[in-house]
Amino acid sequence: MNSGTAPFDDLDRKIVTALMANARTSFAEIGSAVGLSATAVKRRVDRMRDTGVITGFTATVKPAALGWRTEAYVEVYCEGAAPPRRLAEVVRNHPEITAAMTVTGGADALLHVRARDVEHFEEVLERIRVEPFIRKTISVMVLSHLLPDSPEAGATQVAPDDAGNVRPPD
Repeated sequence: MNSGTAPFDDLDRKIVTALMANARTSFAEIGSAVGLSATAVKRRVDRMRDTGVITGFTATVKPAALGWRTEAYVEVYCEGAAPPRRLAEVVRNHPEITAAMTVTGGADALLHVRARDVEHFEEVLERIRVEPFIRKTISVMVLSHLLPDSPEAGATQVAPDDAGNVRPPD
């Protein structure tokens, strides 16, 4: 990855938004939508990959289709000062943890967990709790998604503009 900062203009934003909406969209289709040739779109995508703006391409799948019907957020409270590196090692050992971050406030970390059912979630929680530096956990089960188009609900993200506003794909 190139550490230099490359310009990121409105055309780049439109290209990224199109790819986020459907990563299988051809460069020709994107070019037609944004007013560029397929070659120009490819050059811009290659530049954005080289500079780390685009970090990869992925498929978005409904978690329930994979059998993950139970979802929860787990606050993790550590004994002493557990370094984020150690927390990262722990969460990588649990495929049910789909996101993990250190946070401000009373908890040391927040985990997003998906499981087949409540029993599976409980088993995952017990595996997390056996770590010697974890003092306690507090879990909150997700009942429904009020924003079904959000990434947490399994939807595709859209790129914000420079002001932080999210715009739908053109």
